[in-house]
Amino acid sequence: MAYKWVKSLTTWIFIAFFGGILAGHFLGESILFLANPMAAIFINSLKMVVMPLIIFSIVSGILNLGSGKNLEKLGLKTIAYYIMTTAVAIITGQILVSVVKPGVGAENLLQSDISHIPAAEGSIVDMLVKVIPTNPFSALAEGNVIQVIFFLILFSMFTLKLNEKHRLMFTEFFQGGFDIMMKMVHIIVWMAPVGVLGIVARIVAQTGFEAIEKLLAYFIVVVVALLIHAIINMSIILKFLGRVSPIKHAKNMLLALQTAFFTSSSMATLPLTMECVIEKSGVPKKVANFVLPIGATVNMDGTALYEAVAVIFIAQVYNIELTFVQLIMVLITTILASIGTAAIPMAGFVMITIILKAVGLPLEGVGLVLAVDRLLDMMRTTVNVWGDSCGSVVIAKSEGEELKV
Repeated sequence: MAYKWVKSLTTWIFIAFFGGILAGHFLGESILFLANPMAAIFINSLKMVVMPLIIFSIVSGILNLGSGKNLEKLGLKTIAYYIMTTAVAIITGQILVSVVKPGVGAENLLQSDISHIPAAEGSIVDMLVKVIPTNPFSALAEGNVIQVIFFLILFSMFTLKLNEKHRLMFTEFFQGGFDIMMKMVHIIVWMAPVGVLGIVARIVAQTGFEAIEKLLAYFIVVVVALLIHAIINMSIILKFLGRVSPIKHAKNMLLALQTAFFTSSSMATLPLTMECVIEKSGVPKKVANFVLPIGATVNMDGTALYEAVAVIFIAQVYNIELTFVQLIMVLITTILASIGTAAIPMAGFVMITIILKAVGLPLEGVGLVLAVDRLLDMMRTTVNVWGDSCGSVVIAKSEGEELKV
């Protein structure tokens, strides 16, 4: 048992977090000679994997949905539903964090000094025009995430139209690339305690304990937003779109939701999710077997909400008031990024870097939210699984199926 405790990344992140507080408080700015390179190593490692991760995650995520036929009828209905609920989750988080403003008044918590976000300026029409790259390789080199994602989606959709031999070849290549990137990300995530120690020590040494107070406010905002989406938004969807009892379905899903909370993995919970949905809520296997695996891959309501709140919180810390167009950019990028979000622990934290890159915010902002990421990961994964199960119920009802809820 003690060995497992020592192996826990969560344990080391919390040790690093509180160690950084103590080091920054008692040693003051004398700790900066060590804290700055520790933070830089972690942040630079994240920057290194962002663009390759986008390429392999987006393409493999779409190609693994199957051939073009699977994207028709039930597939298109499922994807449309998941995009809709993900957008609702993101907007819920955006509204709450914009009203509460947990990051306002903390302008000096991070080192970089920026006054605007060039990647997301202009009108909505300008934004739509800028989505289309004139040269996808230039967009890749310049780190223009939204243009790269747009090209990758087009590339993936046309790849699905190839003959089976070539389609499978591309699918295996990008899936292999994605697996390699996830191994790299796994190592970098295990470097997180080093980054957290350096970043927190630097913040406390330079600004005192104000960062901790702001972090607590951010944590509460994310939790409340997740609860609003899970309890209120999804209940409305189940009641009016699915015409079923939200309470009955929630009771049926209890085992899967508990497992999602403790494993922080939608994919690891998938077998239990399917069992609960099929055996207890009465969703036919032909629907559940199609809808739930797609949901575990592309439907990340909780993760998307968390990412949107985190990015806006970081913008507030930098004293940036996002315009409507910039909020739309966050919304679109978060939805697109969720397509390639792996159903594994801490995947949402990794995808935040993609969204920060898309809207032009420094990646060092993730250091401020990383300390509480593991706890929020458990909560947002539970919301992810709950959203997947609700999707299977709603889609089944739209197909005219009779359920047990």
